[in-house]
Amino acid sequence: MPTRDEPVYVRVEDEHILGTLISPGSLIPGVLFVHGWGGDQRQYVSRAHELAMLGCVCLTFDLRGHAQTQALHDSVSREDGMRDILAAYDFLAAHHNVDSDSIAVVGSSYGGYLAALLTAQRPVKWLALRVPALYKDSEWHVPKLRLKAEQNLETYRQQPVTPEESKALRACRAFTGDVLIVESERDSLIPHQVIVNYREACMSARSTTYRLIEGADHGLSSEAWKTAYTELLVKWFKEIVFGVRVSEPKALTSKPDASGPETQTAEA
Repeated sequence: MPTRDEPVYVRVEDEHILGTLISPGSLIPGVLFVHGWGGDQRQYVSRAHELAMLGCVCLTFDLRGHAQTQALHDSVSREDGMRDILAAYDFLAAHHNVDSDSIAVVGSSYGGYLAALLTAQRPVKWLALRVPALYKDSEWHVPKLRLKAEQNLETYRQQPVTPEESKALRACRAFTGDVLIVESERDSLIPHQVIVNYREACMSARSTTYRLIEGADHGLSSEAWKTAYTELLVKWFKEIVFGVRVSEPKALTSKPDASGPETQTAEA
């Protein structure tokens, strides 16, 4: 395997010493995982290991208001979430082994919504959205926890929404990379119409893959549904990112013309 040498300066107290960083000659894709509202990075570590074994550098992280910063749960807004995902993206893109022109973002529910918005602000080559949430553009600075009531989301998400009416969908319309959209058949938080809105918005994508996980709920509460999603995601990466054709995974996915979901607790 070819290697590359890179001079580096290592700080020692108030001085620096010269070193040489020797690493694989070829940069590799980076993958950013974004969990949903009420989740945390622990849900995605095993999937990140699966993709790392394919040859990716993967980053999982906890959005503020979750895990160690749970105390902020009631006050964080979508603006805070965007700052978090932008900082995580920049951290991954700066990794010395990552090809900054080959970054994938995998987002679920609220994380899928943030991932869609991210594509308008940073270069993303591959975008995987599992049960992506959708919100009105208004109340951007309002705490995320209050949006369900203030935006009447149950009604809003039953309606057709065009890219002209949504920043997230406008970002999807402008996205020219490859897209995977995963739906849960029995999702009580993200109705089918939201999935339709995202699919129709991805009109400029190089490819759009849709999958349905039959019988699954929003949070993939069954281990079988979690496994099915992991298999879908790995298969998509093998084919789209690495160009390796693999057979359709056996398991809870039918509707072969489509491509499908991931799991969250709480609300989307």
